[in-house]
Amino acid sequence: MPSTPSKKIDAHLRSIPGNVSWGLIPAGEPPALRVESGATVSIDTVSQQGLTAGIDPVQFFGEAGIRAAEVLSDVKSIYREVKRTPGAGSHVLTGPIYISPAQPGDMLEIRVLDVALRVDYGTNNSGPGAGAAPELLSEIARQIIHIDRGRNVALFAEGIELPLAPFMGIMAVAPPSELAPMNTRPPGAFGGNIDLKVLTAGSTLYLPVFQEGAQFYTGDGHALQGDGEVNGTAIEISLTPTLQFIVHPGAGRTMRWPRAEDKDFHYVTAMSPDLNEATHLAIRESVAFLEERAGLTTAQAYALSSLSVDFRIAEAVNHVKVVYGAIPKRLLR
Repeated sequence: MPSTPSKKIDAHLRSIPGNVSWGLIPAGEPPALRVESGATVSIDTVSQQGLTAGIDPVQFFGEAGIRAAEVLSDVKSIYREVKRTPGAGSHVLTGPIYISPAQPGDMLEIRVLDVALRVDYGTNNSGPGAGAAPELLSEIARQIIHIDRGRNVALFAEGIELPLAPFMGIMAVAPPSELAPMNTRPPGAFGGNIDLKVLTAGSTLYLPVFQEGAQFYTGDGHALQGDGEVNGTAIEISLTPTLQFIVHPGAGRTMRWPRAEDKDFHYVTAMSPDLNEATHLAIRESVAFLEERAGLTTAQAYALSSLSVDFRIAEAVNHVKVVYGAIPKRLLR
């Protein structure tokens, strides 16, 4: 089960109209919340599933046996009051959170203290043209998946239960001004839709800062996902992450891509519409990391990346592919 936060929560941000952005990661929007570096914030988020179907979410989930009372009031309010910009992505993000004294060139450390479920059901949707094998399906495939919180499993099908590993598919800072507002679908150096499944409770994400206050957004909750997210979706679910934000002045100037870590691994990432290019860039990130952190030559770091670093496809869909290298912490002196 997710860990219990050891630090008091300084603020809570609700996912209500006025605190959400549907389909876009903007820059310079009025803050939904202001906090100082070091603050811990719990953030309600809602899944876009049930909102993008074009029908009332009560009807959408009701067709799968979910009672109206089980549909979050946030979802109902967003459906009634928030309009999605034509051509925008599908994700509903909560934010922005301005973190003082973050400035362009800094690095934002995001400690994932907890990721709590808000509901006992999630969805997995796919269909013709979707995912990394778009020719497989000839009709829409939509599945409501029930959650057994007591046993911490998803009830996928008769005889198939899947252990939960909830994480936020999108954690982002506001992008550079020339890119804003960004569609929520493709990820980038600012984070966004990286769908990095290792970002469960106990992990840490590092993002370069491009705007004053960093302007943090999160959404696209996943109860469980395999590397690649190959049919286009995970178990999409509404979550409440508890995050601690720490600003590192000047540390983002040399960051090309997001980085992360957990108890056992450092993670380097890279992105490109071309999977081979994303892999190439991730290898370069691993080599650079090992040169810096382990004091190795380029040849040694390249060799160690081949011997002990696993390169995985975090995201095989959403146009921009994400590859990450898992560097064992035991390798570092």
